[in-house]
Amino acid sequence: IFFSIIFAIHLLVNLYIYIRGLQSLELHPQYKLTFRIVMLFLTISYPLGRFLEKVWIGPVSDVFHWSGALWFAGMLYVVMILLVFDVTRLCNGLFHFLPSNGSPQWLSLKFNAFLIAFIFAVSVMLGGFLNAWHPKITQLSLTIHKSGGSRQKLRIVAASDIHMGTIIAKRKSNKLVRTINQLHPDIVLFAGDILDEDVQPVIRQNLGECLRQLKAPLGVYAVTGNHEYIGGIDRSADYLTSHGIQLLRDSVVLIDSSFYIVGREDRDKSRFTQLPRKEVTDLLSNLDHNRPIIMLDHQPYELNEKAAAGVDVQLSGHTHHGQLWPFGFLTQKIFEVSRGYKLKGNMHVYVSAGFGTWGPPVRTGNRPEIIVLDLTFDGQSE
Repeated sequence: IFFSIIFAIHLLVNLYIYIRGLQSLELHPQYKLTFRIVMLFLTISYPLGRFLEKVWIGPVSDVFHWSGALWFAGMLYVVMILLVFDVTRLCNGLFHFLPSNGSPQWLSLKFNAFLIAFIFAVSVMLGGFLNAWHPKITQLSLTIHKSGGSRQKLRIVAASDIHMGTIIAKRKSNKLVRTINQLHPDIVLFAGDILDEDVQPVIRQNLGECLRQLKAPLGVYAVTGNHEYIGGIDRSADYLTSHGIQLLRDSVVLIDSSFYIVGREDRDKSRFTQLPRKEVTDLLSNLDHNRPIIMLDHQPYELNEKAAAGVDVQLSGHTHHGQLWPFGFLTQKIFEVSRGYKLKGNMHVYVSAGFGTWGPPVRTGNRPEIIVLDLTFDGQSE
């Protein structure tokens, strides 16, 4: 149902652009055929590319996937500026400040307005594409008022929403691994959506070998995200674990006899499997609460419950903080924390805007990020 709704919106938006485009070409009818062909290609590219990846993955599916993904961003900003023009036309009906309808000046204005919309959209899209390739390093120093056993300090390097696949391919995956290793982590944590739905493009490009290059003395741990479930949880989980990722699925591990990592199944588990995930209280019931408890949960919900249950640090992702402006305003309404840090009682919450992208390989609302958490345990050592 979700994807049917998205596809219907996709068709309607492209129909709106198509109609406005044809209207703008009344002064230059020789361009109409080219415009029809281009709009047909852009409209079908993404769904066709995703379909081909399931039956015949290769360069052709890559071309359609990339073209359609980029157009998602371009389409958004074309529509935004066209809507501004349409509001201007409505105002003109009241105040008559534009040339008369049907005059050569009016036809020329319509053509120029549509051309401006496309130039604006392409410029924003290119800027967002470059932005998506340059992640920032977000550093936080936090104090946990518990004993870390023999450890007084811990460096966590974390990331979420990598979305490895056709778009986030070998070059960017290598950049992620190289950057993480340069930060000298004690432990690496991934807060879900490592894979972008179908695992087949990941296998074809052997992206798992990039993950094998991660270096952290205490290991690399991750939780499932909704996209691991969308792509088929069994195949996704098998692929990740076979390439050096220790996947925590409603489970807990005690690290170095010093602190706990608690990994929750993604919130969408029940939607895909009709099976519930464990409650926070069940996961934490048998733990020694005198030790630091770090939780990975892909979607940043139930913050009050986790703080009350005794979680010290929660790491999440999922939101992308909207990824494309102005959707960050929407995610801020949906989530208590859409991006960044918040202290909930004694629990430190960090929600990452993500490293990769979903859909368009474009970020206009924020920068991708890798998180460095330097934790200090100020309790008495055991």
